[in-house]
Amino acid sequence: MTKELSKIFVLLVLLMSILSCSQSENQTNFVFFLVDDLGYMDVGFNNPETFYETPNLDQLAAEGVVFTDGYAACPVCSPTRASIMTGKYPARINTTDYFGAIQPEAVLERKPKRYLGLPLLPASYEPQMALEELTLAEALKEAGYATFFAGKWHLGPEGFWPEDQGFDVNAGGIERGGPYGGKKYFSPYGNPRLSDGPEGEHLPDRLATEAVNFIDDHADEPFLVYLSFYSVHTPLLTRDDLKAKYEDKALSHPSNTWGDEPPRKVRQVQNHPVYAGMVEAMDLAVGKVLNHLKETGLDENTVVFMMSDNGGLSTSEGHPTSNLPLRAGKGWLYEGGIREPMLIKWPGHTKPGTVCVVPVISTNFYPTILEMAGLPLKPEQHLDGVSMIDLLVEPIAGDGPIRESVQTIFWHYPHYGNQGGTPGAAIRQGKYKLIEFFEDGRTELYDLSKDIGEHNNLSEAMPDLRNELLEKLHTWQEEVDAQFPERNPFYSVDQ
Repeated sequence: MTKELSKIFVLLVLLMSILSCSQSENQTNFVFFLVDDLGYMDVGFNNPETFYETPNLDQLAAEGVVFTDGYAACPVCSPTRASIMTGKYPARINTTDYFGAIQPEAVLERKPKRYLGLPLLPASYEPQMALEELTLAEALKEAGYATFFAGKWHLGPEGFWPEDQGFDVNAGGIERGGPYGGKKYFSPYGNPRLSDGPEGEHLPDRLATEAVNFIDDHADEPFLVYLSFYSVHTPLLTRDDLKAKYEDKALSHPSNTWGDEPPRKVRQVQNHPVYAGMVEAMDLAVGKVLNHLKETGLDENTVVFMMSDNGGLSTSEGHPTSNLPLRAGKGWLYEGGIREPMLIKWPGHTKPGTVCVVPVISTNFYPTILEMAGLPLKPEQHLDGVSMIDLLVEPIAGDGPIRESVQTIFWHYPHYGNQGGTPGAAIRQGKYKLIEFFEDGRTELYDLSKDIGEHNNLSEAMPDLRNELLEKLHTWQEEVDAQFPERNPFYSVDQ
């Protein structure tokens, strides 16, 4: 009897081992790189002439699909981050400004000098991502995924941090929009969710190390690794060796020139050595994670995503980068503020080195990931997300037709950006994009296929299309119960 039990036990162990190996071979893992404030033209796969060096991202692009028209749901960070986690437009969940931005009641009470000369009060917004939302992390965790977050969260105060929204591990995600504690991008970090490393340890590399360690600990189960860099957000700070490297490189590079994006000036040349060092350090951290996946063989069943949360910072706070030929940058509804570097590598499904020109937006990641994992979609949650599976399997490149099924894309930003942008909303349908400005109701209409820099306003030349898009925009705003700014009682045209 004992021998029989021993045989049964051995068979059970073998069976469990086989099942475990089978799960390891067939599981679909996810690694998501979200970079803060990285501009569309900052990466080599979008801009071969970029001043910055991004070899690891460029290699990833060569192995996957690059989306030339990938959009953030907002020109500032927190709303876009919430759109990825919820699959909903910021306007639908009223997370339309970065968390910590001034609320209208504070303007009325404090009367800050900046707002005395502005015709509108900013619209009110929710300063956290609601716990009632079933986040992407929670959906995957329900299905047995191990979930990891590292880096910038900026989606609410304590009680709304990653560990409260579906992540098993939180390495550095708090309410701050940048690495503002301790020595900022270097240890000691002064971050309650990230222990200090050795003196001088560099934050991007540390976050990559945390991701690698999590992957090793969970290699035998499906995992989501969400590495959300604080880079390349201000403060502008990098390693001394990288700064010196790009100072030398800048000596043979064109000196900076400035353009006007009233009321701000806008950088028109990429040559900022510190910012360049920040971009390269981020790319090195990406490479650390990707190389580890390859070394362990996990890259064969790991889907990799990369995107930025808003456009490059070109009109404020040091003006560190240029987004040309895109207009303006972070905080603006022009392409420089919302069009992002975006790529996806799905081994065994995406053809390496392909390009997709179909417009897509950050709400689409949620249903795409669920479908990749073979999990049921949650349409009651990702209301504004559309799966991109078909575009990944059969990308549309060059001048190919845009599929009728691709969604019309909307933006609603009823706030004054710190970078000079004013309250407004936008809609993109096919190759056309319309912007409505709330201060005076004016509209601008552009054919992005011919005018990516948004210089030729077609509103007067194409009134029928302008009115059609404006009506669709207003209908959508009503559907999602979008909040609007009100008139500023302190404003006077004489000021």
